[in-house]
Amino acid sequence: MCGRYASFRSAEAIKALFRTVNSLPEGARPSWNIAPSQPALVVRRHPETGARHLDQLSWGLVPHWTKDLTAARRPANAWSETIATAAMFRSAFASRRCLVPADAWYEWQATAAGKQPYAFARTDHEPGALAGIWEGWKAEKTGKVLRTFWVITTGANPLAAAVHDRMPVVVAPEDWPLWLGEAEGDTGSLLHPMREDLLETWPTGTAVNKVANNGPKLLVDTASVDHLHPSR
Repeated sequence: MCGRYASFRSAEAIKALFRTVNSLPEGARPSWNIAPSQPALVVRRHPETGARHLDQLSWGLVPHWTKDLTAARRPANAWSETIATAAMFRSAFASRRCLVPADAWYEWQATAAGKQPYAFARTDHEPGALAGIWEGWKAEKTGKVLRTFWVITTGANPLAAAVHDRMPVVVAPEDWPLWLGEAEGDTGSLLHPMREDLLETWPTGTAVNKVANNGPKLLVDTASVDHLHPSR
């Protein structure tokens, strides 16, 4: 699974990297501990214009057919193996794919002393783009629209498998147009684990376990990550 991640670049830097064209979302802030149900930045094609937008959506599934928002399960992840066929996900996978900017993500390894968190990031220190899908839900009484997203996971590569058997799908920059639907091709071919030599991992402190904790310190504990520049 992917239950937490860090996205600490400024919205301006993310806009420039992904070449989005809309105004920056209000209230978007860097975070080292994004958790399900929280708002986060995603890159998607606008459903009407087709232009690439940077928007703030809520992490966790709310299907458009949901009647009671308070009772919705809101899962954070979707499995790559069933994304194209599962009733909950197949429509969004076909036409509402997005990229989730992430400088690092966290997984937990079960040990005799308890669950040990590990951080994962690209070895080139560039932000990753997690494969996601998004959905819109409209309240019947008020007409208010809630837009949500999910992260797609796949089987872990050998490096990640030492910590957890699942990992998020990371879309390479050259494949962003295909994933967003700007280019023709087989999007299913992108649903594979990231190459092991492009990924690094290190153990972190347990402060990340608490959603209220935030800041660069969450990525620094038993390994140095000074090369991840949170000021960008």
